[in-house]
Amino acid sequence: MSDPHLGFIGLGQIGAPMAKRWCDHPGGLTVFDVVEAATAPFAERGAHVAASPAGVAERATVISLMVRDDAQVREVMSGPDGILATASNGTVVIIHSTVEADTPAEIAALCKPHGVAVLDAPVSGGAMGAHEGTLALMVGGDAEAVALATPALERLGTLVAHLGPIGAGTRAKLARNLITFASFAAVGEASRLAEAAGVDLAKLGEVVRHSDRVTGGPGAIMLRGTAGPLPADDGLRPIFEHTRGLGEKDLTLAIGLGAELGVETPVARQAFDQLGAALGVPHGHSLDTDNPDEGDDR
Repeated sequence: MSDPHLGFIGLGQIGAPMAKRWCDHPGGLTVFDVVEAATAPFAERGAHVAASPAGVAERATVISLMVRDDAQVREVMSGPDGILATASNGTVVIIHSTVEADTPAEIAALCKPHGVAVLDAPVSGGAMGAHEGTLALMVGGDAEAVALATPALERLGTLVAHLGPIGAGTRAKLARNLITFASFAAVGEASRLAEAAGVDLAKLGEVVRHSDRVTGGPGAIMLRGTAGPLPADDGLRPIFEHTRGLGEKDLTLAIGLGAELGVETPVARQAFDQLGAALGVPHGHSLDTDNPDEGDDR
């Protein structure tokens, strides 16, 4: 089978470095962006610049979208100059944008009568990962379409994970970003606590980044196939019970330090209450807010 002609729509902060990794694709590359200046570097590298998404679909049979939101995805797909105006039967469209959980399936249903397959493949790794080609791509969609798109996707990242049917990639991205932004909230609270205690925050940041590289950070506990409680005979149970004990001890100490310094610690308190369940080893602890050094089962 000859290499498909590729298309890329949306050449922003992440889309542009992603698309540049396709510039030397043997089957060729066609690009489009509403900002004309964004396409100039691609023209210089030999890519064809289309005047519209429809122009991309006239040439390309594997097309990636990295646009801003649901409304733009819909416009690019089904607007007057959208992909469906010209796409040939067998075209695969890949939605990299982070959209609402049900949008990919709705777009796929819209495209099915045209013989166009849709994958959702949001990415993790940010602009740095896009530039370095080290993104993780979370893919949802039909296995046949995934197989057709995988060689192109493998140029964009070092992990291409097919997570299930259409929409699975987007749901995975929403869960993955929950980890990121909830962690940022914890960082804010920890920074306030450390600053009040006279700790150098820049140096603390160095410690956190160093230790996360060693331990793997929050992803290090994502070893289970279910989010429910671990069976008594599961080999992870004693490890995670030990982790729960350490975590509850350290969270109690942090909450106590916050009380001493007058720093509110709602993230730490919620983490204390939810840590056991998060690890799959729940128990009856709940923090006594009047006596933060003690839990009711300690």
